[in-house]
Amino acid sequence: MTTTKITTPFPLGQPAFVSNVLDRAAHLRTDDAKLFALESHRDARAYVMFRDSLVVKQDEARPRALLTIDEAIKFGANPGTIFLGLRDGAAVFGMGIGAQAAEKLLGRSDVAVSELRGMAMQGLLPPEQLSAIAMAKSMVNWHQRHGYCANCGTRTAMTQGGWRRDCPSCKAEHFPRTDPVVIMLVTHGNKILLGRQKQFPPGMWSCLAGFVEAAETIEDAVRREVLEESGIRCSDVHYYMAQPWPYPSSLMIGCTAQAINEDIVVDHTELEDARWFDRGEATLMLARQHADGLTGPHPFAIAHHLVGRWLQPA
Repeated sequence: MTTTKITTPFPLGQPAFVSNVLDRAAHLRTDDAKLFALESHRDARAYVMFRDSLVVKQDEARPRALLTIDEAIKFGANPGTIFLGLRDGAAVFGMGIGAQAAEKLLGRSDVAVSELRGMAMQGLLPPEQLSAIAMAKSMVNWHQRHGYCANCGTRTAMTQGGWRRDCPSCKAEHFPRTDPVVIMLVTHGNKILLGRQKQFPPGMWSCLAGFVEAAETIEDAVRREVLEESGIRCSDVHYYMAQPWPYPSSLMIGCTAQAINEDIVVDHTELEDARWFDRGEATLMLARQHADGLTGPHPFAIAHHLVGRWLQPA
């Protein structure tokens, strides 16, 4: 069987958002004077986020996501920056932009508001910057959604370089959260279990996934989610790798597991369908060469790497 090798900025074992080139320099978050000086320096840069999109400067070669602070403010970014860390000694920040300011950028030739996932999948953004962009997106989203104290309802204030919000009334301290999600490749002999969700593109199949519940281990979450969605019981759960996923702020915990039974019973409230695929089909799906137009997950996502690793010769 001959397949075409797909050119991708995400080689096997390196999905999007995992290569972080920043020093988070958490010790600087409490030093307001230092952060102000870093932000005022000419080398400071910022990623500006609008919902699931990124404000980019349209340079000649490719879109540029890393803006100067002056550019970010000129394009309408909101005041109040989130300190993401240092790169080669220069500070990198995350900033948000409101709907009205973002709308004013539409139609301009020098700047664009582009959907992050699409840009990353097309290779329009340097892969080594995606982790910092994911950090900016998650943090901007958290501040926009958690502006009031969950304890007393008072408006909170950004502190700690954007990594905490404090309530001036009840003195509660609020921190950004990350939601753990298990995503698993279930095998049964020479076959793998893949599922379809209704929102997937036509013909696309991927690994099963679900949120880890309170007081639940990763292993238990894998077994529970697979059983709930497909009726398959699992054993031998093993960790593979993790991928930050800024939609809005999750950590995809990639695992493998072995199926005990083979008969699938789909929970149609969770999945559109689920079925077994052999190695031949899975190979064609990742190569986008399946005769029925079926495809696997994009290399952007950890699911692709779980399948690709399984397909590697022993």
